[in-house]
Amino acid sequence: MKKIILVRHAKSAWDDPSLSDHDRPLAERGLKDAPKMAKRLKKRRIHADLLVSSSAIRAKETAKITAKELDYPKEKIVFDSSLFHASPHSLLKYLRSQNDNHNTILIFGHNPGFNDLITFLGGEIDNLPTAGQFGFKLKSEHWAELKPENVQPWFLDYPKKDD
Repeated sequence: MKKIILVRHAKSAWDDPSLSDHDRPLAERGLKDAPKMAKRLKKRRIHADLLVSSSAIRAKETAKITAKELDYPKEKIVFDSSLFHASPHSLLKYLRSQNDNHNTILIFGHNPGFNDLITFLGGEIDNLPTAGQFGFKLKSEHWAELKPENVQPWFLDYPKKDD
């Protein structure tokens, strides 16, 4: 069974107005929440076959922190500029093109694309918070068959859940 976990980047810093949106790093809260949420993935016994991230600094930092916690080699993380503020259509196209050898994919990115993709695939959410995670299970062995009728929501987790 294929599994997708959408991971929204952790909280980003806004203290340097000269930085572009793409170049904003994680804020102090993000640096606390990212490892906390990565530990929760480990507790769920998540073994990722592929980590893919937007090229935005905050998403890359979140992915690297998660990789460390999951014992995933940082040098194998795929950073893709097309995932920066990607639309749900672009995210679906990207996921559908993945090699079927990958069973569990974590994708690090942004709203509103993640919110819209979750809703499109049948998940119920108002807003995926920063450092939030939404998992889906695909009822197929082929990424090309990723569509609403072939997925089921798996879990939703975020930093303030159960605090």
